[in-house]
Amino acid sequence: MVHVKIWGSLRHATEGKDEVEVEAANFRQLLDQLSTKYPGLRPQIERGVSLALDGRIYREAWFTEIGPESEVVLMPYMTGG
Repeated sequence: MVHVKIWGSLRHATEGKDEVEVEAANFRQLLDQLSTKYPGLRPQIERGVSLALDGRIYREAWFTEIGPESEVVLMPYMTGG
């Protein structure tokens, strides 16, 4: 199981939970599982999300492996520079 911390503005879609658990080995599986378990997240996932994995931010890195001890944070797509 992967423990996923949920960014504040997305918590409304996880019944207010700040952390959830899903079974996933990579970024794509994580998003698929979150969309299934928390359908309210699907619109944001379709618009775009970023994933912080052990302090590094990813977007569309579908096959990036996620270990069971990884720190994972789901957030809206981050832009800027």
